[in-house]
Amino acid sequence: MTDDILIERPDAAPHVQVIRFNRPAKKNAITRVMYARMTEALKTANDDPSIRVSAFLGTEGCFSAGNDMADFLAFAMGGSLGAEVLDFLQALATARKPLVSGVDGLAIGIGTTIHMHCDLTIASDRSVFKTPFVDLALVPEAASTLIAPRIMGHQRAFALLAAGEAFSAEEAREAGLIWRVTTPAEVEAETLALAAKLAAKPPEALKIARDLMRGSQEEILGRIAREAGHFATQLKSVEARTAFEAFMRR
Repeated sequence: MTDDILIERPDAAPHVQVIRFNRPAKKNAITRVMYARMTEALKTANDDPSIRVSAFLGTEGCFSAGNDMADFLAFAMGGSLGAEVLDFLQALATARKPLVSGVDGLAIGIGTTIHMHCDLTIASDRSVFKTPFVDLALVPEAASTLIAPRIMGHQRAFALLAAGEAFSAEEAREAGLIWRVTTPAEVEAETLALAAKLAAKPPEALKIARDLMRGSQEEILGRIAREAGHFATQLKSVEARTAFEAFMRR
């Protein structure tokens, strides 16, 4: 259990489970413990009929800066990466209930790719989406190399995932990464209202429609595993260690 991830059930939306990043001092960078907490919440949602929608939210000005770099540096220096990240990605890909997200400010790395698994995402007009995987001598994750080209085409996906170009909220909307752009003050309220609206729909009909649109879980899980293999190899590389050490010196 950790207060860095808060699991909430809003009074105004009792069938919605909120999964909230709550580590603002570290820009909501995600640790292994935080990944495990989110995995637990997604699995709970799968089995609890009172939860019909899960909503990811961050804090003011920051959704998430991505993986905690200290964990990666420890692995690069010979430590254990652990199963928490892969467990979360698999839980995300196999979530049986709709997923929505609300973004205000920074959305870096997994803070961007997580939305490729969400059914609807609202972002503030000051949000920035960026995946500096290659800059850190790593590779994209969360099956983003499969999903991103499908939703935004090769060139936009390459710009985001390989070139590391930052997308504004409007650029992310145009690319199909998010659904709607709003003001920072309205992100959370609009996200929760959207989640509550989905939660009020006939759940079995919504599930069937969602499953048909999302396609093969096996293909997505296979890509997650393939990316993870490359990711682990790169984490041990000299170029990654050099990149991490330069990052930690900033």
